[in-house]
Amino acid sequence: MISELDRVVLTVDLPEYDLKSGDMGTVVLVHQEGLGYEVEFMMIAGETVAIVSLLSSQVREIGDREIAQARILASS
Repeated sequence: MISELDRVVLTVDLPEYDLKSGDMGTVVLVHQEGLGYEVEFMMIAGETVAIVSLLSSQVREIGDREIAQARILASS
């Protein structure tokens, strides 16, 4: 189960926030026992890109055999 402060992976593109499937974020609030989440997405340097309300189907837990990857944010 995903809890507050867990790192999660986005499973869909969210072009309105310039977020892509595979981007990692931190859960800042759990809605209705895990039906949805508020997730903060940040740049590596610590600047918040977006805090987004997401359905549980739009994020997943990070697996033990995954490696992080960096990408340049298209918009500023």
